[in-house]
Amino acid sequence: MSDIEDLKIESNEYGEMGFLDHLEELRWRIIKSVIGVIVAGIVIAIFIEPLVNNVLMKPAMNTSPPMKIINLKPIGQFTMYMEVIIYAAIVLSLPNLVFQLWKFIEPALKPAERKFVWWIVIFTSVCFIIGILFAYFIMIPTSLGFFATFGTSLIENQISIEEYLKFVVSISIASGIVFELPMLSFFLSKIGILKPEYMRKYRKHAIVINVIIGALLTPPDVISQIILSVPLIILYEVSIIISQYSQKKEEYIDSNLNPTV
Repeated sequence: MSDIEDLKIESNEYGEMGFLDHLEELRWRIIKSVIGVIVAGIVIAIFIEPLVNNVLMKPAMNTSPPMKIINLKPIGQFTMYMEVIIYAAIVLSLPNLVFQLWKFIEPALKPAERKFVWWIVIFTSVCFIIGILFAYFIMIPTSLGFFATFGTSLIENQISIEEYLKFVVSISIASGIVFELPMLSFFLSKIGILKPEYMRKYRKHAIVINVIIGALLTPPDVISQIILSVPLIILYEVSIIISQYSQKKEEYIDSNLNPTV
């Protein structure tokens, strides 16, 4: 009997996925993820003009004095439009991306853990979007406002569209990742890796690490680093509360499933 048939029999007998089944499942999850991004990209492309004019360029236009964004390459604006479509499509299809990831991981989870999949998908998407909104309404305008007034008035600030887009995207993604800390804390607590006592014990170390992470995730300027580090420290405290809640709920479930006589 061939190795492939042995893998299939093992999968059928024990109700578990064999190696080939995992590869097939991964392939379909990737295909569905790509389809989701493509569909989202088509939607974004339809509204690309107002998205660029009223969303992307708005922080630069609202500075005092307004920043002048210039194009230095013949294909600069076309490249910028394509990049905006790709970035926005990934953000728009984020719930589907997270869902496909968790559906791939789901067979390895216990039955009691699988019911949290939808909550994790929703929680992950909401946290990331909140992070992007925080960057767009607070971090980016504050940073641009500082740079617009910094330095001598003899030098006019003219920013290339490539550098401006890179600045906006890097801060937005960094903020979105940082705001995933509560979700990560919940997940690690559910699988028993993270404990609230451990997080409290190393709070001072975490503050230093959070400041370093804020410096690594943001462009090399003090303003963006500080603005990102402060919510990162606050989110760490929120994560302790979430970890405590998750642990208590897990202990409650265990006590009901395995009552002491």
